Amino acid sequence: MRRSSAAAGASLFFALAPGVVAGVVPWLITGWDAQPAWLVVRIAGGVLTAVCTLVLVDAFMRFVMEGAGTPAPVAPPERLVVGGLFRYVRNPMYLAVVGAILGQALLLGRPVLAVYGAVVGLIMAAFVRWYEEPALSDQFGAEYDAYRAAVRPWWPRRRPWRPVQPPPNRIVPPGHRH
Repeated sequence: MRRSSAAAGASLFFALAPGVVAGVVPWLITGWDAQPAWLVVRIAGGVLTAVCTLVLVDAFMRFVMEGAGTPAPVAPPERLVVGGLFRYVRNPMYLAVVGAILGQALLLGRPVLAVYGAVVGLIMAAFVRWYEEPALSDQFGAEYDAYRAAVRPWWPRRRPWRPVQPPPNRIVPPGHRH
């Protein structure tokens, strides 16, 4: 997929998926009407929401730049995306969406958003388990299986995972033995 097409598709999917799930629906539930909450809780919620938004933007950009595709199942990446935060955890986008919802729950002092975030998290976990993992295994085979074995889906690693690189092809001059 051309980079410009991937960028356009990823931008559209960003607005439709996390934009609706972590933006429009919380607004529909709360009207973004803040309830009384401690200032430190609100600040923590604002920081969490902002950080999770940046994680999402970075992950979507990685799908375009590294994967030559989008996170949308209708326009998947051509290459397995394993850079950036994907080196620490397999599902940073889903974690960021739930984190953004929980951040808004804190920012607005609205526990109903925490409940909504938990439901969204369960739905995403089921989607990953029953659709995404089998689809990625089919598409990327041993490469995805090695990644899946090394990087947990929901709890980050302490150190970044680095894929095993095959050794460079050695050219042996004629008449020389290895």
